[in-house]
Amino acid sequence: MGRRNRTKQKKIKYCDYSLFFLVIFLLGFGLVMLYSVSAYGANEKYGDPLHYLRRQGLAVALGLAAMIVISKIDYHVWIHFGNLAYLLAFGLCAVVLIPGIGNEAKGSSRWLPLGPLSFQPSELAKLAMILFLSGLVCRIPKQIGKFMNLMKVMLMIVPIFVIVAYENLSTGIIIMGIAVVITFVASPKFGQFIAMVVVGVVGGGALFIMAAGYRMKRIKAWLHPEEFTTDTAFQTIQGLYAIGSGGLFGKGLGQSMQKLGFVPEAQNDMIFSIICEELGLFGAVCVILLFLLMIWRMMVIANNAADLYGALIVSGIMAHIAIQVILNISVVTNTIPNTGITLPFISYGGTSTSFLLAEMGLALSVSRGIRLEGSSHD
Repeated sequence: MGRRNRTKQKKIKYCDYSLFFLVIFLLGFGLVMLYSVSAYGANEKYGDPLHYLRRQGLAVALGLAAMIVISKIDYHVWIHFGNLAYLLAFGLCAVVLIPGIGNEAKGSSRWLPLGPLSFQPSELAKLAMILFLSGLVCRIPKQIGKFMNLMKVMLMIVPIFVIVAYENLSTGIIIMGIAVVITFVASPKFGQFIAMVVVGVVGGGALFIMAAGYRMKRIKAWLHPEEFTTDTAFQTIQGLYAIGSGGLFGKGLGQSMQKLGFVPEAQNDMIFSIICEELGLFGAVCVILLFLLMIWRMMVIANNAADLYGALIVSGIMAHIAIQVILNISVVTNTIPNTGITLPFISYGGTSTSFLLAEMGLALSVSRGIRLEGSSHD
């Protein structure tokens, strides 16, 4: 009696290691560039060339631990904490505005002191928005297609947008962008989203520009930088000098001149200009390609997610990364007016890096929920 071959389908567990290794590579590259950019300034200011690297290294270590732990937790657990995360983020963003509590920098109060460290609540607000809105939309997937229901959902995120944008307009734009992308994924109706974006950008932008005089000054400096060479446009112009002097392949790692006090706080928002100076156009294009690969991997995860909730979470994370990269590079190249926004995984910023890695853990958790069809023969 011959042996009969039987083919059966089985579920193959999946995890997106491509995304994981992209994150690790960007973190490693970011630490190398951070040391290169910040060593001179840290030695001048603190007498320790490793000052910024140590602090960023601690944030990276904490963030990686959080990423690994979160990636192993079923992401459906977080649907129960979306509302709490929203309320907590709103409360902390409100507290930081109280005079005498929040730490101020460049005229804005954005950080809460935690002993020798500081915490930026607006970074929590980005993650809270992803969890809150993904859970909310997931509960009413059919109703979100109606314009009035869509407006009700968007109105729910206005409070946290306003309180964040009051002191940090660029972060407010990211939060609003996350909300638009998540709702668009749930109900891709182009007409109502175009109308909403136009009204939001024109109306909201004009309101917040008028609310703070320095924002109008930044727009004038963007349009006529030659008139503000020693004031508002100084950082931007020095950054453009760095980009222009880098050429095709750059001056070499560690060889930047602009980081020697010419570009203020080069390790923060303007680190991309030093990348261009030291690694040239080639290095800048490679960095952009890495971010494009990361966004592509998140698109793959979102398209293959086990359910709508997972797809919305990853779409929100993807929107966060994409918008922040676009804003940072646009500011550095003077494509848009100067606004404080960091380059993900590369710029100095402990709170930002830690929460970005927590978001990557969420994306990896969703990828673990993907089941591939495989076959085996008995």
